Amino acid sequence: MNVWNPTAANPPAEQVRICSPRRPRAYTYLSPRALRRDLWSHRHLIRDLTQREVQLRFRGSWLGILWTLIKPLLLLAIYTFVFGTVFRAHWGPLPGESRFEFAVALFCGLVLFSVFAECAGAAPSLVLRHRQYVKKVVFPLQILPVVALGSVLAVSAFSLVILMLGVALLRSGLPMTLVWLPLILLAVSLFALATGWLFAAGGVFLRDLEQAVAVAVTVLYFATPIFYPLSAVPEPYRKILLFNPLTLIVESAREAVVWGRTPRVAELCLLVFSAMVAALFSYVAFMKARRGFADVL
Repeated sequence: MNVWNPTAANPPAEQVRICSPRRPRAYTYLSPRALRRDLWSHRHLIRDLTQREVQLRFRGSWLGILWTLIKPLLLLAIYTFVFGTVFRAHWGPLPGESRFEFAVALFCGLVLFSVFAECAGAAPSLVLRHRQYVKKVVFPLQILPVVALGSVLAVSAFSLVILMLGVALLRSGLPMTLVWLPLILLAVSLFALATGWLFAAGGVFLRDLEQAVAVAVTVLYFATPIFYPLSAVPEPYRKILLFNPLTLIVESAREAVVWGRTPRVAELCLLVFSAMVAALFSYVAFMKARRGFADVL
């Protein structure tokens, strides 16, 4: 701080220099260890907010948590009728494929895709719905996408139970390749978290991002082999679908859970690493963008 002497003939141009705390640079966030430490330090808050989000989903409804079973079963019945009966689609690996086999394979893709779709669809309005937290300096806004992912995974657990029951009935037991399911869930969770941080930050500044994301999720819904096997896609278009990370996730889940075959482990591990990198950069982008949230809101 420069002190001005009032008796001086020529007072300095800058009489007072206000020192403000230096803001962290982007590279301070660009560390997996820093990200893990940040989330671990707020683990109790994440747990409490996740429980509240799950409770709010069913508060005031007559059937409550039963909707987590009714909705996926209803969608499964509709899709099985439309694609299995009307369009006569089939997967092919099992001889003499029945409607039940088709339904289990279809439901497996739906469960995995819904985790990503729900997180991505809710992300643009995530900070806007919690604007009361924005001006609270002590509140870690970066945990909001993590809370959203946790609530989606908690609700999706019921769908996974239904899937396991269907596979057990189909194969007279659960396959040993089910051990690859946690790795597949990690991949889809990391991609969902990456889009969550990125879209949550962008939704504050671009209010029409929510509509754009809804359209993009719809496109991905049909560009992901959920209702059809990847082998049924013509070769030129198949290469395009492989750029969609959800394609490998859904195909790997179907191979490991439904067909009882080992997925392409090397490609799956590479996908998990790519998802980690994407999540880390999205976290950095969110932490840099959060400085302007209060000015916009």
